Amino acid sequence: MVAIDTDVLLLAFSYHRDPRQEANSRFLQVVKDRNPAVAIYSVMELLGQLSFNMSAERLGRWRLWLRDEYRLIVLHPDTANRQAEEFFQHQIVDQPLIRMQEKRIPFIDALILGLIEQVTEVDVFVTWNVRHFRAKTLLTVLTPNEYLSP
Repeated sequence: MVAIDTDVLLLAFSYHRDPRQEANSRFLQVVKDRNPAVAIYSVMELLGQLSFNMSAERLGRWRLWLRDEYRLIVLHPDTANRQAEEFFQHQIVDQPLIRMQEKRIPFIDALILGLIEQVTEVDVFVTWNVRHFRAKTLLTVLTPNEYLSP
């Protein structure tokens, strides 16, 4: 299974004149049918970045235009009981989303790699910032271009 970093998704929604845009779009179309994964932290980081130029209503409907559009499996930390799951939902998802909607602030880039590594099916992590992750994980780290190359 392939996991996608925040920067790949951010490029899809912003920086439309970036020379990597064509490869990025092609990558997202190719992996769409392969059950790509993304850490909830990446989703929140992306929403934080997009909050500067996106309406609060659209931010709140991210499941429709992000998860469903790209057929993403959103990875969450494992919670042993209902109380922990409720805490996570409130503290790590709901509250930051409300703040991003109201204050237009980015979510802290945290724990993405650690969460993805916990999913045994994930063997490839795709990012445009490979130098930030190579030699720091046992996962294969590739750019979208490298992933698409035979």
